[in-house]
Amino acid sequence: MAQREHFPFSPRIGRIPIRHLSPQQPENLWPSKAYAGEVVPFAATIFREGHDVLGGDLVLLSPDGETSEHPLAMRVKGTDRWETEALIDHEGLWRWHVRAYTDDWATWLHNATVKIGAGVDVDVMLLAGAQLLDRARIMAKGTPDATVLTQARKAMQNAKQTPAARLAVATDARVVAAVARHRLMSHETLSDEQLLRVERSRAGLGSWYEFFPRSEGAKRKKDGSFTSGTFRTATRRLPAVAQMGFDVLYLPPIHPIGRVNRKGPNNTLTPGPKDPGSPWAIGAAEGGHDAVHPDLGTVDDFTAFLAAAKKNGLEVALDLALQCAPDHPWVTEHPEWFTTLPDGSIAYAENPPKKYQDIYPLNFDNDPEGLREEILRIVRYWIDLGVTIFRVDNPHTKPLQFWEWLLGIINTERPDIVFLAEAFTRPPMMQSLAAVGFQQSYTYFTWRNTKKELETYLTELSHETSAFLRPNLFVNTPDILTEYLQFGGVPAYRIRAAIAATASPTWGVYAGYELIENVARPGSEENIDNEKYEYKARDWAAVAKSGSTIAPYLTQLNTVRAQHPALRQLRNLRVHWSDDDAILVYSKVLPGRFVRSGRPDGIIVVANVDPHSVRETTVHLDLEALGLEPGSTFEVKDLITGARYRWGTDNYVRLDAFTEPVHILRIDYPKGL
Repeated sequence: MAQREHFPFSPRIGRIPIRHLSPQQPENLWPSKAYAGEVVPFAATIFREGHDVLGGDLVLLSPDGETSEHPLAMRVKGTDRWETEALIDHEGLWRWHVRAYTDDWATWLHNATVKIGAGVDVDVMLLAGAQLLDRARIMAKGTPDATVLTQARKAMQNAKQTPAARLAVATDARVVAAVARHRLMSHETLSDEQLLRVERSRAGLGSWYEFFPRSEGAKRKKDGSFTSGTFRTATRRLPAVAQMGFDVLYLPPIHPIGRVNRKGPNNTLTPGPKDPGSPWAIGAAEGGHDAVHPDLGTVDDFTAFLAAAKKNGLEVALDLALQCAPDHPWVTEHPEWFTTLPDGSIAYAENPPKKYQDIYPLNFDNDPEGLREEILRIVRYWIDLGVTIFRVDNPHTKPLQFWEWLLGIINTERPDIVFLAEAFTRPPMMQSLAAVGFQQSYTYFTWRNTKKELETYLTELSHETSAFLRPNLFVNTPDILTEYLQFGGVPAYRIRAAIAATASPTWGVYAGYELIENVARPGSEENIDNEKYEYKARDWAAVAKSGSTIAPYLTQLNTVRAQHPALRQLRNLRVHWSDDDAILVYSKVLPGRFVRSGRPDGIIVVANVDPHSVRETTVHLDLEALGLEPGSTFEVKDLITGARYRWGTDNYVRLDAFTEPVHILRIDYPKGL
């Protein structure tokens, strides 16, 4: 009989299978992401043949070389899903893997308890236990545990005692502690190493406020035209923004604005001679992406503005809009960077039915190397001036490969730089932009308004994509005034702000939100008299005196966020249930081991998402998800109104959209929990 040849074979699975590691990105092409101060859930599926008891550990290696181990636990029996959480406290590239093993002591104890109780293989099981204790004794040599384990082995071998008494030695508290310190493992298996890129806290945590510097301090002349605000006049607005609790100030483009095909009020094609045009139509005779609009001031004025913002506790985010006005210098210097139509003209930007005749999109295929090097130069230029955050306009209209290249270079040179992707587009592109390096992403939140929509979407953001996509829940933008806000009045504005501020560690508003600017241009989802195309001279002082603003409410929300670390996390959101289809309920809890005080921090949000009604219903809570004993009761305090309630599993609520549409409840945990 001919001898068969054996081909080389290397198993891809360990002795104990370890699969479906989390967190990691789909396809694991890039590291998963976290930010300093984030509590990250780690998980793996661990199993093996037979009935032996398994154990597992998360092994974390920090960027400075320190190793820490965290025991994994199967929280839902029978799922083979093992989990733990770890506080990631500083920036850099972390490495981690999972260790799985057969727990020889726990396996023996389980089998011995069953068999000895049934009178089966009694002597064999006790001998096996004694041998395990001897193995642990050798491991503990030179420590006090060695004496405890020696005595335990002798007691287990004492034939004068009953089998039950000899078995009881295994559950003696001293023996349990000694064996735990000198674990009896076999079949130890290690998973593949995984990477976790940890960025500064601002990459995942912040309250954003957007304003147009040209409107801050703008003054109307007698002929109806305006004198533009400047960086100096806009500086006066900084203390008020900071006092509301915002910590990131986002500026639309600050560059010269094109004159060719300039848009007039409400996106018309007939601008007046003194209409300022859209800041996103970048470039004119005064310069392009590396220039400052003369009406706003000089580069020195801009750097002074950055310094003033910093003194007020604000970090400035600058818009990076990779597009050009027809009179941008690039158009004549580098026509190959644009798309030329058969008639010789350059194609302008479109997003049907919207048309942007004042903007030429860039073409990354004709001279990709030349174009990307110029963009890299521009980004470095603003970074050198002190900009550390960029809000990127329409990144989904540029090649994903370009973004991987640019962000890879910048984040290697300056890991502190944060990029926010403004990409309201299809999920694969939106998620892939986050995957290749964008620290934050706009989301579909503005269009998710019903209870069911919000439950589904908030769960997706906090669990399904949280390993790589960090949501920035802007409640509105100059381009987005949803029907919900148009027709929901003040209640709608309060509801959306409360959900955004509590559901995500990062949220934002566009100036005017606090004034309930909710009149839309007919047939559009934009504000009428949109600030993109004209000056908006708001009299903030007069508004504050009149009280016709929800600025105090926004301040409350940011104060609550600052005081409660549970709200500064993304992955801890859990949806609960109510009997009403308009009452949304979710919680955020941070266990005491991650809180300075040592006590858990827990928040329950109950929101009436119908801004036109008063709702009464019963809220049903998963107490275990809140870190509480099933069936227990506890005190909660409404952090908006100050009211206190005694709550349990099932709770009556009444939410009046016209007075207080949202409960933000702090859980007063019992002492000792």
